[in-house]
Amino acid sequence: MFKKQIPNSITALNLLSGIFAIVATFEGALLWAGFFIALGAFFDFFDGLAARMLNIKSDMGKEMDSLADLVSFGVAPGFIVYQLMLQSSNIPHWILFNHNIAPYLAFLIPVFGAFRLAKFNIDTRQTTSFIGLPTPATALFFGSLPFILSSTFSLDSLFLQNWIANYWILLSLVFLISILMIAELPLFSLKFSNFKWHDNSIRFVFLSISIALLIFLQIAAFPLIILLYIILSLIQNLSGKN
Repeated sequence: MFKKQIPNSITALNLLSGIFAIVATFEGALLWAGFFIALGAFFDFFDGLAARMLNIKSDMGKEMDSLADLVSFGVAPGFIVYQLMLQSSNIPHWILFNHNIAPYLAFLIPVFGAFRLAKFNIDTRQTTSFIGLPTPATALFFGSLPFILSSTFSLDSLFLQNWIANYWILLSLVFLISILMIAELPLFSLKFSNFKWHDNSIRFVFLSISIALLIFLQIAAFPLIILLYIILSLIQNLSGKN
């Protein structure tokens, strides 16, 4: 009985990480919010791994995983972008009921994330791959922005900081990533059924380049890693390989 609850317990840690990320945004600690999102992604990876290793499948676990993902990878990054938009230098003033509604467009992220997760639960095509950008990738993309904004390690980061501080760039990213989450775009998963090169070449290439990017660019690498993920998936689709 206890064994069956191990994956759900790890999922609960993912949910808690998302809650802590949201609390951190309320306190203005966006770096901590990004850290908790990354921690949630770590738990999200291992709850599925634990379920496969223990050969445990349950409808409750599937639903709980989606609910936790919506908080950690939908609501939490939405609040991060909301705060970044509030701090942006060129935020427009769209007043409705004495409130500027411009930063509220950040919450398209959890709305489209909910559609993405619901679609995943009922789409039988997504057993070994994804259709649309996964919510953890979305969250890691937006969760990395506060780290880039506070970074001083290179001139490249200063260039990126100007982009991240721009409301219209942030809004464009929100629209783009939201559309990618629900797009009919086949993307490979990082689930290994074996470790043969022939069956996992695209995964090995992705992981190798991602590690190199992280070494050289640190947190600033995450947006490039997400872009790399999409490009490699497109190459895989064109080549017709699984």
